[in-house]
Amino acid sequence: MHAVDVFEIIGALVILVAFAAAQAGWLRQRTLTYQLLNFLGSGLLAVIALQQDSWGFLLLEGSWAVISLIGLITLRTDREPQQV
Repeated sequence: MHAVDVFEIIGALVILVAFAAAQAGWLRQRTLTYQLLNFLGSGLLAVIALQQDSWGFLLLEGSWAVISLIGLITLRTDREPQQV
């Protein structure tokens, strides 16, 4: 097993833990933890896909990372006080 394989497994497990926790009702999807886990896991997998020229996997994981990043930004802007 190569180091890249270990990082692939870690990235996948991070995403799966977030998903499983949300499905079990232990973690809400509109939380910093959920969005951050998805962003970190998919970002890691997207970098690996790019390195390996795996374009379909890059499309999937890159999109997942961007959508998770948007979720993180949305959570941050929702917390800021409204200015009049």
